[in-house]
Amino acid sequence: MKNLAFAVIIACCPALAGHAADAKATWVDKCAKCHGAEGKGDTKMGKKLGIKDYTDAKVQAGFTDEQAFKALKEGIKDKAGSTRMMAVEDTPDADIQDLVAYVRSLKK
Repeated sequence: MKNLAFAVIIACCPALAGHAADAKATWVDKCAKCHGAEGKGDTKMGKKLGIKDYTDAKVQAGFTDEQAFKALKEGIKDKAGSTRMMAVEDTPDADIQDLVAYVRSLKK
């Protein structure tokens, strides 16, 4: 039975690696211009918007996966109703979940 479980895990690893690669590509395409390649928010736009450093464990502890998913799916508006972050449009929920996992992987 243990061998079967191990075989299933090994068989799934390439698929999981593919999801991680897709999430990184989505990050680079849709997020990095503001959040930075490493998630530090150290870009010109990131500094202007006061984007948090997602490599910081304290910052990561400040939100749940569900909150991150909602922010990615719906975008973020400020109190005045202005858009602070665009939603990741045309992105399936499974890919958004992978992106949340990618953001979590940025923590140092």
